[in-house]
Amino acid sequence: MSTAVQVAQHLPYLRRFARALTGSQAQGDEQVARLLEALIAAPDPLPSDVPAKLALYRAFVRTRRDASPEAGLNFATAAPLSAAEAKLSAMAPLSREAFLLHAVEEFSVADTARILDCSEAQACDLLDQAGRDITRQVATDVLIIEDEPLIAIDIEAIVEGLGHRVHGVARTHAEAVSLFRSGMPGLVLADIQLADGSSGLEAVNELLKLRAVPVIFITSFPERLLTGERPEPTFLLTKPYRTETVRATISQALFFDERSHAVR
Repeated sequence: MSTAVQVAQHLPYLRRFARALTGSQAQGDEQVARLLEALIAAPDPLPSDVPAKLALYRAFVRTRRDASPEAGLNFATAAPLSAAEAKLSAMAPLSREAFLLHAVEEFSVADTARILDCSEAQACDLLDQAGRDITRQVATDVLIIEDEPLIAIDIEAIVEGLGHRVHGVARTHAEAVSLFRSGMPGLVLADIQLADGSSGLEAVNELLKLRAVPVIFITSFPERLLTGERPEPTFLLTKPYRTETVRATISQALFFDERSHAVR
């Protein structure tokens, strides 16, 4: 299989990973483009002795660090962080990279360690640190836009288990707008296909015209959003989802709160 074919099948997910790391589609895509340029120039772009996805992510992390030395962290010399620095830096870069690789991209702890060029013990330490950072997230009110009752109940349980409050559950575009206007939710979890045939995507864009909040799309149709032809959501989960993936993404979305923007 050619390098181009190997890269193409994993590229949408690598772009998702890059956007989650940076909190920006533009910055994430810029870093992915830098990797693609490096692969084109390399005589042996991806080693054949490891799975293509693992090799691609490992190459991305290395390219990212080469372009920005502060994206790496020396385990031996890392200095203690202040409380303010902890929120911004403890999950960025390595603990956040490890957390996203394991919980969102679904790499094992062993493969996460291989991608980050560290030991499994160090990868576990990074994941533990990420978990501590998550528990320190400020609680917020969450609006859920989901028309399937069982999924809505499950998402409510995940949200409340993290210490957040469910502002309400909307099944239609109109309900979403009404609930959003009735309070001050700090996060929106939205499906893109709603009970009355309306679009969750259109509902979210209407909400974001009222006030910018982070949005996580949870959908059975990710290909409708990962087209590369228009601004795309920074945070996108595919049904059926894993509980730990939703938990991880909620924390990442709240971390990047100030960078939220409408998907048009």
